[in-house]
Amino acid sequence: MGLLIRGAIVALGVVTMLGGLASIILVPEVGVAGLWTVGIGAFLVIVPLIERNRYRSEAAEKRNESPGPGGGEAPGSALEPRFRPTAEVFVDPTTGHRMRVLVDPRTGERRYVAEG
Repeated sequence: MGLLIRGAIVALGVVTMLGGLASIILVPEVGVAGLWTVGIGAFLVIVPLIERNRYRSEAAEKRNESPGPGGGEAPGSALEPRFRPTAEVFVDPTTGHRMRVLVDPRTGERRYVAEG
């Protein structure tokens, strides 16, 4: 999810929470409906903050790079030489792409790259 979209969702969540709080304060009969509105707004604020694209490195997220096939590293992106291919391979259930796992043996950090 792009930074602009995340920001818009967080802003919508804040507005929704404030609307729910205002309705609870200004129209006490609203009660539970106002609490639901606050809860939905809180959900909209929290989800974009914890959501991450599948199989992407934090560095790729910070650079806002496009995800590669299967949601992994972008094709042709230069992975640091510290990452070594492992025997671990899986098929991404959403895209059907075969993903290879690479790992930094020193830190255990993982990267995922689509094969084929």
